[in-house]
Amino acid sequence: MTPITEVEGRRLALSNLDKVLYPATGFTKGEVLHYYATVAGVLLPHLRDRPVSFLRYPDGPDGQLFFAKNVPPGTPEWVATARVPRAEGPAWMVLVQDLASLMWAANLVTEFHTPQWVIQDPGEADRIVFDLDPGAPATVVECCEVALWLRERLARDGIEAYAKTSGSKGLHLVAAVRGASSERVTEYAKRLAVEAEREMPRLVVHRMTRSLRPGKVFVDWSQNAARKTTATPYTLRARAEPTVSAPVGWEEVEACGLPEELVFRAEDVSARVREHGDLLGPLFEARAAEVP
Repeated sequence: MTPITEVEGRRLALSNLDKVLYPATGFTKGEVLHYYATVAGVLLPHLRDRPVSFLRYPDGPDGQLFFAKNVPPGTPEWVATARVPRAEGPAWMVLVQDLASLMWAANLVTEFHTPQWVIQDPGEADRIVFDLDPGAPATVVECCEVALWLRERLARDGIEAYAKTSGSKGLHLVAAVRGASSERVTEYAKRLAVEAEREMPRLVVHRMTRSLRPGKVFVDWSQNAARKTTATPYTLRARAEPTVSAPVGWEEVEACGLPEELVFRAEDVSARVREHGDLLGPLFEARAAEVP
């Protein structure tokens, strides 16, 4: 029988708890759910009020992966949903607002991806993000060098950036902003990416063209577009091992000399949260900066 669990007064059917989702380590679906329950206190603020795109991998990273943007069939009526504007017409998407909704969504086996705006004001961005993606033989070590340059460049415009791993090969920079549309934030992010390439031409590329990227860090500015989403802080990724898009301190970025130093798995992140809390917490506390 499928176990029935009560979470904050909501009854949930949690299925296939013994199923191995990450064969390389034997990490099971039950452990996935335990991870999300453990980090819910720091994850939920990053999900709240943001329509979620699910990248589902119900048979593990070696199985079928597919995006689910619309409200999935069978979604409980108590899970919050919202009408989201799109160029091709509005759609209904899920809002993960509480622990019960998080555990329901985690039971689908998914990565969580969210936009840089909240549902109350989809016309205004409240975050700016840079996705630093290394082209082999470049690694996250080179991403750290670029991240430090971007941090200083953003600071000159009064914008305080924070870092997290992508959970894959690269690094994400994120900052709180206000007073600008997603289009304007995207234009600003592109200007900085172009500037980074001009300052570090042997290390940085701002265009997605694959032939330009070997040995360089692609500064992806395009994820600031209103229609785009980025891996949410603390989400598990569909990779060979249960790696996480994990917040990191700038001292860790500065000290990184080997790629493995910035690889964090579920058990690592749970321990880091217990010790440090949310390293991205200042995004909610500091006054958001205006985009130049």
